[in-house]
This record gives sequence, structure tokens and C-alpha cells, in this order.
Amino acid sequence: MTPPAQDSPAGTRRRGPNASTPARRAQIVRAALESFARHGFERASLRDIAARAGVTHAALLHHFSGKDELLLAALAQREDEERATAERILAAGGSAGGVLSAVLREEFKDREYQRSWLSLVVAATDPDHPAHDFFVGRRARLRTSLNDGRLGTAPVTADDKVTMVLAMMDGVRLQALMEPDRDALGVLEVFMRALVTTGEPAPHS
Repeated sequence: MTPPAQDSPAGTRRRGPNASTPARRAQIVRAALESFARHGFERASLRDIAARAGVTHAALLHHFSGKDELLLAALAQREDEERATAERILAAGGSAGGVLSAVLREEFKDREYQRSWLSLVVAATDPDHPAHDFFVGRRARLRTSLNDGRLGTAPVTADDKVTMVLAMMDGVRLQALMEPDRDALGVLEVFMRALVTTGEPAPHS
């Protein structure tokens, strides 16, 4: 039986056959997501992430250079999961509002994740933040998704749609934290139906 990976006295590691598999990397990334959600990016430690993943600190550093790389991997994995959810709902004939609601519904179950996400978005407005380029790119990717016709043919530009959807999503996150008993997702669905059918926000009263 092949022995598990372990650190040698000389500082070089003996690795088992599964030490470099994509599954191991995904395991570490999932643990990073959990740690970032609980502690925030700044306070989360590599040792906590390693413990959550069930690997040594040295094994974690074999796969990832540090927290910055882990953060980007975690954000990319989260976005991939959101995309898969959206594709599944659209394939089943679901609505645009249903797509966003399904994505956020999972987040709303964990208030610490919500707080960490909002803190991260604010911090990433700094061009020097490691996640800045990710969020700029996320905007471009969402623009493409909203402009492919599958979420409606509203007579507003794709950039307008992105601005409105992201603002609504962030606002809904805040409302869910402040008033968890209020049906914020229901409001989001109403907004999305209005956006994809008319493309124009409701007139001011």
C-alpha cells in the first residue's frame, strides 16, 4: 500500500499518487471558500484552509503559491458554479429572475458568506487588490451573458443591464442581511421580469 504524502526531514516531500490531482486542488479551493466566508480574506489563514482541506500546510503550498492565488481560484470556482446553475435553469425553461434567485438563495443561507462577499467587493475596487481584475472581468462576462438574447430582448444596452443587475444584486444582499425575514428575492424576481420584458425601470413616483 502506498504511504500517504508527508514531509521528509530534508524538507522535500514524498507525494502519494493523488497529491497533484485536480480533485485535490478543488478540495483545497472549497476549503478556501469556507475559510474566506467565515473569516474574510484578510483574516483567513493558509493553515486554517489547509486544516479544512485535510492537508498539510506544505501540501497546500505545493498546489498554490499563497492566499492571492487561492482567492482567485475560489472566485473562479464560485463563478463556474453560478454559471452551471444558470445553464441548468435556462435549459429547464426557467426565467432570468429565477436564475439570479437560485444563485443568491444559496448565499442567503450563510450570512457570514454574504458579509465576506460584500467586504471583498468593496475592497476589490482598489486597483491593487488581488481580486480587482477578476471583478472587472466578471462585469464583462455578465455583459456578454445578458447580451446573448437568452435572458430577454429588453431595449436597453448590455452595459445598462449589467449596471442595473449588479446594483440590484448587491442591494438585495444588504437587505437580506438587515432584514432576513423580508422577501428580498421576490423583489429581485419582479425587477428581472420588468427588465427583460420592458428594459426600462419603473417610473419614479
